[in-house]
Amino acid sequence: MTRRILSRAVMLASLSFPVSLAASLAQAAGPAASATPAAAAPILDRISATAMRGNLAFLASDALEGRGTPSRGLDIAAEFIASQFRAAGLEPLGDEPYFQTADWNKINPRRDKNAAPAAPAKVRNVVGILRGSDPALKDTYILVTAHYDHVGTKPGEGDGIFNGANDDGSGTVSVIELAKAFAANKERPKRSIVFMTVFGEEHGLVGSRYYGANPLVPIEKTVAGINIEQVGRTDDSEGPQQRAFAVTGYDFSDVGEILKKAGDQTGIKVWKHPVNSDKYFAHSDNQALADQGIPAHTVSVAYAFPDYHGAGDHWDKIDYENMAAVDRTVALAIWHIANSSEAPKWSRSNPKASKYLGIQEQRGIKPQ
Repeated sequence: MTRRILSRAVMLASLSFPVSLAASLAQAAGPAASATPAAAAPILDRISATAMRGNLAFLASDALEGRGTPSRGLDIAAEFIASQFRAAGLEPLGDEPYFQTADWNKINPRRDKNAAPAAPAKVRNVVGILRGSDPALKDTYILVTAHYDHVGTKPGEGDGIFNGANDDGSGTVSVIELAKAFAANKERPKRSIVFMTVFGEEHGLVGSRYYGANPLVPIEKTVAGINIEQVGRTDDSEGPQQRAFAVTGYDFSDVGEILKKAGDQTGIKVWKHPVNSDKYFAHSDNQALADQGIPAHTVSVAYAFPDYHGAGDHWDKIDYENMAAVDRTVALAIWHIANSSEAPKWSRSNPKASKYLGIQEQRGIKPQ
């Protein structure tokens, strides 16, 4: 059964193709957009709405049964993501190729610590790396992340399968697409980029916290993290959000401004939600890196949308063209960080960033 499902995934992926945008990107973005750097344009060109539609139609299909942690569906999703990283040519990281493994029965925050040990239940972060090209900067790292789990099945509620297309299948296929776009580019970025999808976010950021406690690249050499969550649906509960996305902890570090400048170049509004940007900083997988002193933030199009954690969060409700435009902006921000001699810094003037700045300084991490 697993083999048949994976075969279907490969078929879906093979039907997708990149849409060329280099010649018309600035014009399509609108008159307010400035020119995209020529060196970054081929990367942005390769980000394909069609490819993400094919991948998400599989990852958010009923066959994966809502990708609960742990579950058979989550295992199949992990294998599929790893196959995409492998096809892109990323170098594997982890204790197994492309996998950082853990025993769910030992790390589940809801486990009964007084119960007899249960049989191991393997869960996996899926991780690949694109090595940088600069002799001085290649041993510094940017993490690009999303969670690939959802809440699984709930018999009796709708169709009983909570597919999690937007939350966070959209982020997962975005990480895959960004990995493919950067890896296919002839010119490697100066810094190395780690692409990772994590398990157990819905149980309390478990997979990302596991990575934070067991990093696969040195924390002191990790300069930034960009986490992608809920970027597919534009039907925000506060009104449509098209050609726009918000950033958690927008002004906690330089990363928010770097994303905004990228949006200025691509015609995407990058903004700070007056309530949710700060409120949700601690509620997505960027938090695990921030707790290590690394400037890390989450980008989202809609914080709340119909079918949030509901059985109706299906792949055919995603605005794929808008998601691709968002991902091109994120790609441009990653490109800027990866090729800059200066790493992002926590804000000394924002009291909400002082905790993370203190962690960074306590650990002796110097932005480089």
